[in-house]
Amino acid sequence: MLSTLRNPTFRHLFAAQVVALVGTGLATVALGLLAWHLAGDNAGAVLGTALAIKMIAYVTLAPVAAAMAERLPRRAFLVALDLIRASVIAFLPFVDQVWQVYLLIFFLQAASAGFTPAFQAVIPDVLKDEDDYTNALSLLRLAEDLEQLASPMLAAALLTVVSFPVLFAGTVAGFLGSALLVATARLPSRQKAGDGHFWADVTKGIRIYTATPRLRGLMVMEAAVAAAGAMVYVNTVVLVQDRLGLGEEAVALAFAGFGAGSMLAAFLLPRILDRLADRPVMIGGAGLMVAGVALVPLVGQLAALIALWAVIGFGFSLTQTPIGRIINRSAREVDRGAVFAAQFALSHACWLVTYPLAGWIGAGAGLSVAALVLGGVGAAGLVAVLRLWPAADAAELTHNHPDLAPDHPHLADHAATHAHVFVIDDLHRRWPRAS
Repeated sequence: MLSTLRNPTFRHLFAAQVVALVGTGLATVALGLLAWHLAGDNAGAVLGTALAIKMIAYVTLAPVAAAMAERLPRRAFLVALDLIRASVIAFLPFVDQVWQVYLLIFFLQAASAGFTPAFQAVIPDVLKDEDDYTNALSLLRLAEDLEQLASPMLAAALLTVVSFPVLFAGTVAGFLGSALLVATARLPSRQKAGDGHFWADVTKGIRIYTATPRLRGLMVMEAAVAAAGAMVYVNTVVLVQDRLGLGEEAVALAFAGFGAGSMLAAFLLPRILDRLADRPVMIGGAGLMVAGVALVPLVGQLAALIALWAVIGFGFSLTQTPIGRIINRSAREVDRGAVFAAQFALSHACWLVTYPLAGWIGAGAGLSVAALVLGGVGAAGLVAVLRLWPAADAAELTHNHPDLAPDHPHLADHAATHAHVFVIDDLHRRWPRAS
């Protein structure tokens, strides 16, 4: 896996991701403390609103940002968004009203909605070999999981010597470091997209996504993932402190179990994907998550919860890490950024629904009911995946073009009925029917 870091461009990009993640982790802790400073007992409501703003920005702005990215130099676009994120964070220590937090969070997440899909789309251009790309996806997943474990500990250590606003300075440094590393990376040139209408490009990723069977399956799989993930992220603290009657340290241990399971899966995935196709691996991961959530009502001890969260974390990584591989084989290079943005928006739309669902049902009807409802949502998503994503998912498909003139250049290279690697594009707007 580490051999992928021998590629100097990916090494720069990976380092950029790591320093940005550390900065983001520090900001997460600092933002919670800022909310408490401004709102006291209403800090939870402030953070919940900020989280909703984040998801709305992701869902609505990612496709727009992808269309802008196609028209701008790739390196300049990524560096500019890192600088915007650093600038927004630099203002947070000076706010004194809750509405100011909401406004800055919107701008911060708007920049992230542009940066993340564009960054994801660069990696397969840097690493053309699928094994190298798989290793890179696993490394990036490990980095995210390690950040969730390390950043709170780093923040706690810093808070013993500085006040919480100083943590925002660490976030600014992380984004500036990311900008510097991206600016000094040798990014590959990309194919130029056609001179399409801007709003057509905004919807292009969604159109490709919804017309491709494996991507439609991926979309409903994200509903299953979000249902299980929301149970973990929203209700862990209630499970530990209310049902089990334990303290904050036990909350951290439960989250550590989830992270450990996810890291183990990311470490094993390159070897797993050498032997198995993406579809059964991802469906198996989603199944683990759904089963884990369904077992929550039986949890009565911390050790059982940690073990269950580790199983769900393992399934989470199995479903999330291969996503880049699926998108990479489902779109042309020029369309890849738009499809990554569609994935980003649609997956966060699922979280936008399941986050409040987990909280409201847990508070109103109890955690066991919340677990059963979310498990039911996940199971329905899993059944839909099996129907929407064909098991026989060949790359090359036989098809014809009744809408093209006989002298069209595409038909000059192919017979009237022909087969090649099939993706949705300007010449292939509908998926061929199974023979």
